[in-house]
Amino acid sequence: MKTTPDLSICIVTYQACQLLQESLVSLFENTEMDFEIIVVDNGSTDGVEKMLSVEYPTVKLIRNEKNLGFTRPMNQALSQAIGNYLLILNPDTIILPRALENILDFMKNHSNVGICGPKVLNMDGTLQKSCRRGDSRPWAVISYFTGLSAIFPNSKFFSQYHMNYLDPDQNHPVEGVSGSCMMISRQLLDQIGYLDEQFFAYQEDADYCLRARAAGWQVYYVPGAQIKHYGGLGGSLVKPWRSIIEWHKAYFLLYRKHFAKDYFFLLNWLYYLAMVLKLLLALLANLVRTGKFSKRKVSAPPVREEI
Repeated sequence: MKTTPDLSICIVTYQACQLLQESLVSLFENTEMDFEIIVVDNGSTDGVEKMLSVEYPTVKLIRNEKNLGFTRPMNQALSQAIGNYLLILNPDTIILPRALENILDFMKNHSNVGICGPKVLNMDGTLQKSCRRGDSRPWAVISYFTGLSAIFPNSKFFSQYHMNYLDPDQNHPVEGVSGSCMMISRQLLDQIGYLDEQFFAYQEDADYCLRARAAGWQVYYVPGAQIKHYGGLGGSLVKPWRSIIEWHKAYFLLYRKHFAKDYFFLLNWLYYLAMVLKLLLALLANLVRTGKFSKRKVSAPPVREEI
């Protein structure tokens, strides 16, 4: 009789075979608990199916005929998962020793915690600030994009977006963690359901953390668990304009769903206008640097990048 694994690891991949292979090597080398892995592939042509069948035949593979983004395929994986805890994981991650055991132990010892995220490091070992987040309310976003949070990193008033004022080496309840590596409890999934598929590839993690907190669960940052993440090599290297549009669209949807009701309608319309202007500026900047992106070479781009 098949036993229920402690953990179901769910990964969405698109043209990221080599990075996924490296991630799986780190998973099997540095994780001792019982786990299953479910990979959903978005119509890749990079040999991922052959790689998995030859090197990791125990991995369950779900194949889509085309790129369906991130959220919908992740829900495909979550719906097939049987573990008591579920891990949303990007393929461009390296799992460091006992990272997953440390997150899981924390969640088992804190029954009111529905979501946990590890300390996410860049490949040079520096902190990837997006691994712990505040709510993306207007002032938090404005202070981040205007650089005020960088000028006053220890200020809770100016550094709400990435919560820079918190000690990066201490456990903290936070308002959100990064979907590059996010563990959720089975009880939470059963209570609030799957990721919201109106988000194509961004902000689904922020939305899920907001929904969890609204349902009475806590979200925690646990730096005793550490991973590395190739942030910044995502969709911008495949279709940069699509990545830019989807990120801004997702933030608009997140704001309208969770925050707009808390502000006067004129402020909301001014904020929407600012979003449009930022989108246009981002598209223009991408147009200017298109040549630079076309010359960059990577073995395989991951699904998306964190912002």
